[in-house]
Amino acid sequence: MSRIGNKPITVPDGVEVTLNGNHITVKGPKGTLERDIHSNIKVSMEDKVIKVERPNDEPENRSLHGLTRTLISNMIEGVLNEYKRELQINGVGYRAQKKGNNLLMNLGYSHPVEMEAPEGITYDVPNPNQIIVRGIDKELVGQTAAVIRTKRPPEVYRGKGIKYAEEHIRRKEGKAGKK
Repeated sequence: MSRIGNKPITVPDGVEVTLNGNHITVKGPKGTLERDIHSNIKVSMEDKVIKVERPNDEPENRSLHGLTRTLISNMIEGVLNEYKRELQINGVGYRAQKKGNNLLMNLGYSHPVEMEAPEGITYDVPNPNQIIVRGIDKELVGQTAAVIRTKRPPEVYRGKGIKYAEEHIRRKEGKAGKK
């Protein structure tokens, strides 16, 4: 029994959900999201309550059951309240700035790194050492933040690089600490 997959999803006021076969559309105050649902999973809606069901207990269907319910729930949450991911930049001379819709970062390379914002994503740079990625699609927000982090991952000896705000970097001792 899937604990997550069996939980019904209540659609809040201001959010409109449309089911069309294996395609779901969620409209809300922040925007619209669409997704195709796997053909093995059945999604039904009655009186602003969405239920996700699976045909049998095969391993693939069991894994798709909870996943589908979570994806639909994240879509509803995203169009109601935006998702955001916060990144911090550590290092002397490392900084970021917003240039139109793009993000321009100086990360110790011989050239500045410029990243274009994917459709549906906005960058906020409240100060030169902080980047906030915002959007209604949780998957896209997380992926964009991960791509930004790969431009200069945090280094364990000095702590330089781009890290998530809630991430803790375990520091290592250098050669001098080996005595």
